[in-house]
Amino acid sequence: MPELLSFLITAILVLYIIRSLARIFLPMLFQGVINKAQQQQNQQQNYRTNNSNNSTGKIKVDYIPKSNKGTVPDSEGEFVDYEEIK
Repeated sequence: MPELLSFLITAILVLYIIRSLARIFLPMLFQGVINKAQQQQNQQQNYRTNNSNNSTGKIKVDYIPKSNKGTVPDSEGEFVDYEEIK
């Protein structure tokens, strides 16, 4: 019985210490993560702002697709005219 009581007291003390340390260190850890995310967001915003200012008034076209306005694709089949009968 004394071993069980000793184990319970030790377990409760260890959990209390871990909980106290978590209250101290977790906010610092999350603040570091938040600061890093904000810095990355600011860098991306600055990169976008700098790139958009340099290319004002310029248009760059990489690819112009072929125009197929007059042709009917093979998947459409044949078109048959019909008259509506009343």
